[in-house]
Amino acid sequence: MFGEAFKRKFALTDQGVANVKKGTFWTVIVNFIDFAGIGILFMLMKQLMATLLGGAPSPELLPYVGGIVVFLVVSFVAHKMQYKNTYGTVYGEVGKIRISLAERLRKLPLSFFAGRDLADLAETIMSDVDRLEHVWSHVLGYLYGSYISTAVVAVALIVFDWRMGIAVMWGVPVAFGLLFGLRKVFAKSTRRSRADALIVSDGIQEMLDTAREIRATNQVERHLGELEAKIDTSEQSTAFAELRVGLVVNAASVIMRLGVATTIILGVNLMLAGQIDFLVFFMYLLTVSRIYAPFDQALALIAELFISEVSAERLQAIYDEPVAEGADTFAPDGHDIVFDSVSFAYKAKSTHGEKNIQEEDPSSVLNNVSFTAKEGEVTALVGPSGSGKSTCARLAARLWDASSGTICVGGVNIAGIDPEVLLTDYAMVFQDVTLFDDTVMANIRIGRKDATDEEVLAAARAANCDEFINKLADDYQTMIGENGSRLSGGERQRISIARALLKDAPIVLMDEATASLDVENETKVQEALTRLLAGKTVLVIAHRMRTVENADKIVVLADGKVAEEGSPAELRAKEGGLFRHMSELQQQSSGWAL
Repeated sequence: MFGEAFKRKFALTDQGVANVKKGTFWTVIVNFIDFAGIGILFMLMKQLMATLLGGAPSPELLPYVGGIVVFLVVSFVAHKMQYKNTYGTVYGEVGKIRISLAERLRKLPLSFFAGRDLADLAETIMSDVDRLEHVWSHVLGYLYGSYISTAVVAVALIVFDWRMGIAVMWGVPVAFGLLFGLRKVFAKSTRRSRADALIVSDGIQEMLDTAREIRATNQVERHLGELEAKIDTSEQSTAFAELRVGLVVNAASVIMRLGVATTIILGVNLMLAGQIDFLVFFMYLLTVSRIYAPFDQALALIAELFISEVSAERLQAIYDEPVAEGADTFAPDGHDIVFDSVSFAYKAKSTHGEKNIQEEDPSSVLNNVSFTAKEGEVTALVGPSGSGKSTCARLAARLWDASSGTICVGGVNIAGIDPEVLLTDYAMVFQDVTLFDDTVMANIRIGRKDATDEEVLAAARAANCDEFINKLADDYQTMIGENGSRLSGGERQRISIARALLKDAPIVLMDEATASLDVENETKVQEALTRLLAGKTVLVIAHRMRTVENADKIVVLADGKVAEEGSPAELRAKEGGLFRHMSELQQQSSGWAL
C-alpha cells in the first residue's frame, strides 16, 4: 500500500511516507474508538430493552457513566495523536521539500532551464508544494485510515448478517469507483486550468517587463484587452474544472448515503419477516449512522487528491532529471582549455498529449568544434549571431554538458568534475551583470565569501570602483536596489569586475563587458580588465572586431563549426576569410552617420 509507487504518486520523501503511515494508524484508532462509543450506546439499549420487555432490573448507570468518561479521555488522546501525526509532522516536512527542490534545481545543468518557463518552475516550488502539503496533511492519512477501519467493520457486519452488511456498505465502493473512474477527467481539467493560469502569469509578467515599450507605442489598451481575455479564459476553465469535480463528488456522496435507505428498508422487511430481531436492526442503524463519517472529510477533499497527482508529476519530473555530478576534487596540470570534437544540441521541449517531453533538437548548435585556449593567453571567440560563441563559453565552465566530444582543462576532462568544484577555478564577467538588492560590499564579496573587508576594498580599488562608491550615501554599505537599479551600467560592470578580481581564479570567461558602455566608462572598465586578465587563461566572446585586436588567438565560428583560427594579423591577411570580411563590414558601418 505504501510502497515505491505510492511514494512517487504523491511525491513523498521517505519521511513523508512514514508520516502518512503514522497518520493512517492513528486515524484507524480514532475510528475504532468512535465505534466503541456506539458499542456503549448499544449495550445500554440492550439492557433497557431487557428491562422493558423482559422485566429485568433497571440497568446500573454508573458503569455506563464511567465508560463514557473513559471513552472521552481515550478519544481525546487519540485525536491529539492523530493531529500530531498528520498536521504536525507534515508542516515541518514542507520546508524540507522546498529546500530539496531548490537543491535539485541548483545541481541541474543550465541546459535543463533552456526553453522552460521560470515562472512555471517557481509555481511548482510554491503552489504545487502547497497543494501537496494539504493533501499530505488533510487527505492521505484520513482516507487510507478510513479505508482500513471501514474494511474491518464491513467484514464484521457481513459476517454477522451478510444481507444487512451489504445493505449498509454497497454505496461505498460504488461511490469511490465513480470518483476513481473519473480521475483522468479531473487531471485533464486540472492541466488545462493550470496552463491557462500560467498564460495569465506570463501575460502579467510580460506587461511589467515591457511597460515602457507599451506606453511608448500607445499599446496600453490593446495589451490590457489581451490580458483581460486571458484572465477570463483562465477563470472559465477553473470554474468549469471545479464544477465538474463538484458535481461528481456530490453525486458520490449521495450514492454512498443511499446505504441508509437500503439499511432501513431491508432491516424493516427482515424484522417483519421474523428473520432478525429489533436489537440487530438497531445495531445496524447505529452502524450506518457512523460508518460514513470517516469518509466525510476525505470525500470532500478527494478531488484535491486527484488534482494533487498533477502537482506530484511536476515535482517528480524535477527529481527524475539527471544532475550534473562528478568528482569533488580538481587538480589540473595548468589551465589550458582544450575542445576536442565537441558537439552540442539543446533539449527542446515539445508537447505530446498532456506531457512535456525533452527531445534532442535536430539542429545542433555546435558540430565537432576543436580548439585550444592556452594558459596566459587571451583567446577570442568571434562569429555571426547564433554561431555558438556563448555556447562554447558555457560548455567550457560546464554550465551545460556537451552532447559529444570532450572538454579538458589542464588535461582533466571536466565532464567528470562536479560543476561547483570546477567553478572555483573560473571567474566570469558578462555584459549583463546580475546584482543583488544588498550593499555594495556584499555584492563584491560574492566573488569570495570568506574575503576580508580589506580584500574587498582592494578589489574595488583595482576595478576603479572607489570613484563612484565614495560618492554614495553610505559608501560600501549603500543598498544598491534590485539588480543594482541605483547604479549606472558602467558602475555595475565595474562591480562585476571587482568580484572577479576578488576571486582571482586562473580562468576568466568574458562576454564583451564594454560593449554597451560610453567612452569614459569603457576606458575605466578596460583598465580594470587589464589587471584582471594578467597571466590568466582568458576566453572572450567578442562581437566587435576592434575589441580583440590585442588577443593572442582568435577562433572564428560559423554555423556551429570552427571556420578559421589564428592571430588577428594572420586572419586579417587571409584573402576571403570570414574574420577579414567581418572586420571590413564593421569598419564600413563605423563611418555611418545621421
